[in-house]
Amino acid sequence: MSDRTESESRKLLGRLRDTMAEEAAGQARLDKITHLTADSMGTEVCSIYLFRDEDTLELCATEGLKSEAVHQTRMRLGEGLVGRVARSGKIVNAADAPSARGFRYMPETGEEIYSSFLGVPIQRLGEKLGVLVVQSKQAREFTADEVYALEVVAMVLAEMAELGAFVGEGAALKARHTQPVLIRGTQGQEGAAEGHVWLHEPRVVVTNLVADDPEKEMERLHKAVESLRVSVDGILANASDPEQVQVLEAYRMFANSKGWLKRMEEDIERGLSAESAVEKEQSNARARMSQVTDAYLRERLQDLDDLSNRLLRILTGQGAETGADLPANPVLVARNIGPGELLEYGRSLKGVVLEEGSVGSHAAIVARALAIPLVIHAGRITTEALNGDHIMVDGDQGLVHLRPDDSVVSAFRDKMAMQAEALERYASIRETPCVSACGARIGLHMNAGLMADLPSLSNSGAEGVGLFRTELQFLVRNQMPRRMELAALYARVLDAAGGRQVIFRTLDIGSDKVLPYMKPNDEPNPALGWRAIRVGLDKPGVLRMQLQALLRAANGRSLTVMFPFVAQLDEFRAARAEMDKAIAREERLGHVLPERIEVGTMLETPSLAYAPDGFFREVDFVSIGGNDLKQFFFAADRENERVRRRYDTLNTSFLTFIERIVQRCEAAGTPLSFCGEDAGRPIEALCLAAIGLRSLSMRAPSIGPVKHLLLRSNLDEVRKVILDARDSDAQSVRPAVMEYLRGAG
Repeated sequence: MSDRTESESRKLLGRLRDTMAEEAAGQARLDKITHLTADSMGTEVCSIYLFRDEDTLELCATEGLKSEAVHQTRMRLGEGLVGRVARSGKIVNAADAPSARGFRYMPETGEEIYSSFLGVPIQRLGEKLGVLVVQSKQAREFTADEVYALEVVAMVLAEMAELGAFVGEGAALKARHTQPVLIRGTQGQEGAAEGHVWLHEPRVVVTNLVADDPEKEMERLHKAVESLRVSVDGILANASDPEQVQVLEAYRMFANSKGWLKRMEEDIERGLSAESAVEKEQSNARARMSQVTDAYLRERLQDLDDLSNRLLRILTGQGAETGADLPANPVLVARNIGPGELLEYGRSLKGVVLEEGSVGSHAAIVARALAIPLVIHAGRITTEALNGDHIMVDGDQGLVHLRPDDSVVSAFRDKMAMQAEALERYASIRETPCVSACGARIGLHMNAGLMADLPSLSNSGAEGVGLFRTELQFLVRNQMPRRMELAALYARVLDAAGGRQVIFRTLDIGSDKVLPYMKPNDEPNPALGWRAIRVGLDKPGVLRMQLQALLRAANGRSLTVMFPFVAQLDEFRAARAEMDKAIAREERLGHVLPERIEVGTMLETPSLAYAPDGFFREVDFVSIGGNDLKQFFFAADRENERVRRRYDTLNTSFLTFIERIVQRCEAAGTPLSFCGEDAGRPIEALCLAAIGLRSLSMRAPSIGPVKHLLLRSNLDEVRKVILDARDSDAQSVRPAVMEYLRGAG
């Protein structure tokens, strides 16, 4: 097509549009498109391969290959040149196809007489739908113009598939968004939920794919881009903090990018509508995003993707507010979401499913606070789901059942019924003190971070709040909260606790928790970087303000505060000195001081376990931060799915290490607790209690299951099982403990 004009390209798109408008079955449309494309490009062959399942492509239409191969020829992802295009999402342009890397001969198609091969992916916004191929007998490499033309046809095919233009018999021609889908993600928050999809960002639907009047479309595009630029400039003019300005400057850079605009203009010149041109560039950005490993480049491509969404909404008039009401039992589906946005939905949600996110993300913290199931890394969910779709979320296994069939619904509801029955059982022991069968008293406390958590304090049977995360109030707003605002909030927390102990952890920011108004540090390993108490001691203004707010909130009541991520004795002494200064200042101002103040620390680094004896004598209490301590002990990033499940909490070396901390605290007479996800897992909690821990802090829903097991367990017997397993050189005590429990009934 190198000598063909852009008007001929528009002519092909016009013929495709006419084909789409005709009343015809899906197969007939596909057949006509292959004929039109081969004819327009002057090739002997044009073929369309579509996915019949996640891993298999099927030949669904062809011009030039044997007709009997249609719906019979199939190949796995990565198999042959077609499979190579599908896997990589990249174009393959080969003058001598049989000698190209990955070539596989398909004898039933009759393709042995064709030398040249051009394959482009059929994809929409990063979702791979199939492969479009042209072939010819002449051994030649296709020109850039021909490649572009086939890309445009593939893009139109993707849009037509989204609009249901190719529905027919067989798995590859099934209607989109109608079939049951199982998506395997990652556990973000335990629990099970059934409901209906609510898309955080409803998908923009482009219906006018091609246009006859390029000048009119060009004018529409330029007006929309100008409107976009004005809106970004307006937001930027009102932004005050440097971090917001930095993000918006990146937005403005893209909005004013001549290259971005030029590519869309070229798409329009070749016959696409303004909307299609924007979406084509957006799809390309998403395809590149999936292949980029550099975090900075991914972030920039994310900016471009978000900007394209804004531009599409301007062009189509399809705003984020669709006017639709939340469905019954809404399950939020999004690519990602900030903590403030999630809090706005609040407890109306039954569950949350995210394509991205992490176990330590702000959204995950809020989901835990709201006690709603969360699944993260649920690939394709935003492109598969439609508003109102029936959805079942298994946060325990990290599974999402979208439009489930009857057998899945039945099994899932049985599981939810069993969980409900268990909750009733746990409710009956809510007021029962947690005393093991051997007479050991274990204190069970809950973790919290929001006022929304605190109704669970009485309902769960928790004896108090073993960890109140104060950073959430900083994360969900766009500017630093004021001292009086914090004092009022902390006072409400103490009021809601009704005299039960609340342990306030001072601001734990850095690593995966970056304040929106705080400039992030470019650190190669932020989990081991400038975070938590390190920030507080280097920038003491915020720490002092928070300590003053806590002292005022107590208003004469007892106050318990702990510092996060202390790694050595001098850090605790420096932090304790800041508390002493805050107390002295409040006394000078004539404010009422707490009747009793306890100051402790979280033990999250192995170094603190080996601190001098003076540390354990000086600190009022120690709380083991199990999540961080475990990742540093095993050198396994808890955000890395490849390694975070590799190491068992009940590994004998880790339990021996924890036992050493128990012994040091006992020798100094220092109260010790264990706080983290493992404290809320019954088997892990049992083993922690057996090695001497007498206080555990966990999410509220875990208290019932943990108490139920502890009440009927003999810790002395479990301890003997642990010691015997360790003496036998077992890597983990889990198998031995599980066998003991099965025998004990």
